Amino acid sequence: MHTSRWVRPFREVRESVRLWFAPERVRAEGSTPDYRFSLANERTFLAWIRTALALIGGGFAVDQFLTDHLARGVRVTLALALLAGGVVCALRAVNHWIRCERAMRRGQDLPVSRFPTLLAALVAVIAVAMVAVVFFGWAG
Repeated sequence: MHTSRWVRPFREVRESVRLWFAPERVRAEGSTPDYRFSLANERTFLAWIRTALALIGGGFAVDQFLTDHLARGVRVTLALALLAGGVVCALRAVNHWIRCERAMRRGQDLPVSRFPTLLAALVAVIAVAMVAVVFFGWAG
């Protein structure tokens, strides 16, 4: 049956999401790492949360304060892109925190991620769009 190829990743994601709401279960794995590493992991998590809040705030700012300066479609598109980036960043923050904590407890290498590159690309595209909007003054 070919469904096992799809069932396994679904189960892994489901288990990972469950750990978001029960971080004490992570303590059951492996051994306790040096607290400095756990605290550094937590600081990284908080940095991602600050980034998510900044993206969400930027999305609201674009939508609420640029009403006279941007066409509605451009404004909504930029705002939604920023808001979506903030949501994904917040979700990714907790997922990355759990993955790193588990890896440290198991004595494994820390997980790698393409997310920082994707987030940087999203921010760069939005920044280029905003430069074009400011330069050409696309008003509604």
